[in-house]
Amino acid sequence: MTAEGPPQWPGAPATAAGNNAPEPLSGTAPDGEWLRVHPASPFVRGWVALAAIGFFLGRDVFERALQGRPVVEEDLAGRAPLLLVGGGAVLLASVLGFILTWYFTKYQVSGGYVRVNTGFLFRQQRQARLDRVQAIDIVQPLLARIFGLAELKFEVADAGESAVRLAYLKIDDARQLRATILARAAGVITGPDRPGEPAPEAPEYPVLSVPPSRLVGSLLLSEQSFFVVLGGIVSVVLSAITEHQGFYFYLIPAAVGLAASYWGLFNKGYNFSAAISPDGIRLRYGLLDTQAQTLPPGRIQALKITQPPLWRPLGWYRMQVNVAGYGIVENAGEGSARTTLLPVGRLGDVMAMLALVLPDPGTAHPAAVFGAGLTSLDSDGGFVTTPRSARWLAPLGWRRNGFTATDTALLLRSGRWWRQLVVVPHQRTQSMALHQGPLARRFGVADLVLHTTPGPVAPRLTQAGTAQALALFDEQSARARLARKRQTTEQWLRQVVPDAPAGEPGPTVEPAETRTPQQQEGGQHG
Repeated sequence: MTAEGPPQWPGAPATAAGNNAPEPLSGTAPDGEWLRVHPASPFVRGWVALAAIGFFLGRDVFERALQGRPVVEEDLAGRAPLLLVGGGAVLLASVLGFILTWYFTKYQVSGGYVRVNTGFLFRQQRQARLDRVQAIDIVQPLLARIFGLAELKFEVADAGESAVRLAYLKIDDARQLRATILARAAGVITGPDRPGEPAPEAPEYPVLSVPPSRLVGSLLLSEQSFFVVLGGIVSVVLSAITEHQGFYFYLIPAAVGLAASYWGLFNKGYNFSAAISPDGIRLRYGLLDTQAQTLPPGRIQALKITQPPLWRPLGWYRMQVNVAGYGIVENAGEGSARTTLLPVGRLGDVMAMLALVLPDPGTAHPAAVFGAGLTSLDSDGGFVTTPRSARWLAPLGWRRNGFTATDTALLLRSGRWWRQLVVVPHQRTQSMALHQGPLARRFGVADLVLHTTPGPVAPRLTQAGTAQALALFDEQSARARLARKRQTTEQWLRQVVPDAPAGEPGPTVEPAETRTPQQQEGGQHG
């Protein structure tokens, strides 16, 4: 499949074309053959164990040097053979364990699955269906980058954690394997004259990048900074009133925690860039540990756009998504980075990313509708807001709280100070629930909760009129059923063009205003 450029909404600025597709790697193994990871993989993964052994053996020497005692004990000569034998045995066992780990780690791509075998004492095989692949990440920790290696992470729809992890491969091999798996997951088939041939890496078209200066500014104007500054002011006032200087010490843990948080966010968000290719949305970011994500079109379950108060004068926004398989991750920092579609960007950047996630916005005026969801009040853009009779429940937010629906997605708007817009594609609505407490019943309002996969986005319509919430419940159920009927296969490319051979021209992406309604119905995942 080829594309002439990223999908754009009517009136959106054109984006630059990217580079051409590289040639497939020579010497790639045929389909179904079991392959091993790079021989250096165990050492890259196990450097912490080697460092621990070195620390254990050298700790006594280091402590003696700090205490001013002789570095070498007098009776060391008598214990030297025992120490050498013991240290050598530990080192040999570690190296042998690394070698056995590498030897028994194999992977295979065959029969619609990617499989990984690991373990020499306790054997384990993990596999993922290619047509259930939600995203593929290429991760390069600092040490792996030095050796030119990379780790592949495969996220699938029915896994709460990474279903398959391949660590480590040569960076070129990792890219080639990712391209092959994404092509098969999308439904690309190889022509009869070249069976089993690996798919070349798809071309990409740059969409946006985040300057480091903007990233730093967003961190300094974040909510954490506001509360730390507020705490500093309170400490100064209390110190002046009570003449007790101990209040300053309470700021030390907060300052240390803030610095660590800043560094983590800067390290993860540095050099952030987004591009579109026929195999999905590509995100790259990271300072020391770099990561390249590929999200196949249509795999995003829900999207949230937020704007903190301190970002409003600069017109900045943040975008986060729910993706199946990303709900449970190894640590909070990694989870935040992997579910961030845009760490900080202007309104034009937000609209460009929305066009990637939702190529067909389902309305002839997407800029007006989605812009009203981000900045407007009352019924602008067709939004239905909280009834005026219930304004006392949310005196500041009742004019912002609201909803509207296009042909392809439900939009939920909330927040007067912390603005928020949640977008849920109709086919991704898994279930819904109506909530109404005693106070809400008294004012005739109710909340509608939409259930999607776990993640940072929690779609919830707050304080809608009871009659409006009941009507939306029925209407959204019908929209979700109809949208799921249109999606007949997990292989997103076959929803656009059946049996598209690899390397042959596929459908080009056209602006929504130039397509017919029938084309728009089938072009949600282009």
